[in-house]
Amino acid sequence: MTTIATTKDAMAAARTRMEKAVEDFRKELATLRTGRANAAILDAIRVDYHGTPMPVNQLGTVTVPEATLLVIAPWDPSVVPLIDKAIRASDLGLNPTNDGKVVRVPMPAPTEERRKELVKHLHKILENHRTAVRNIRRDIKEAIDKLEKEKKISQDEQKRALEEMEKFTHTETKKIEDLSAAKEKEILEIR
Repeated sequence: MTTIATTKDAMAAARTRMEKAVEDFRKELATLRTGRANAAILDAIRVDYHGTPMPVNQLGTVTVPEATLLVIAPWDPSVVPLIDKAIRASDLGLNPTNDGKVVRVPMPAPTEERRKELVKHLHKILENHRTAVRNIRRDIKEAIDKLEKEKKISQDEQKRALEEMEKFTHTETKKIEDLSAAKEKEILEIR
């Protein structure tokens, strides 16, 4: 963590770290499976290519030709069975097919039970990111308190900085909760 010498530094550090937490939450949401095809769902899958774990999107082109189908066209056709195997081994519950040139991944509509599991998982991710934002707030609060204790800032300045920090924390937490609510609605939506 960078050295915090003023309340301005503290707020800048808080802003940067909290915005990263929100962005990370967005990325994790993209990997959650709904009934709709989304190339980001494959981001977490790694394929063992010549002894190196590689993301699927670095081995070929991933396209979404229709709402319930992903097509992966690898640049090296010898990797097709490896991609197929990696997708089957993942916990996404997908059943890809391949013709030796491309891998097709149909996206079945999740069952009611699977939807509930996904929502439960979504809530776990949400809570982890809420906790991350609260931890950032705690760290920055401690830094501001330390500045006041060392007489580098006044008590009034400390109070103003902590109030600004609270407002920003609420704003970022609200962003995460809104994203979560939208994703939950998408998951529970039956097409």
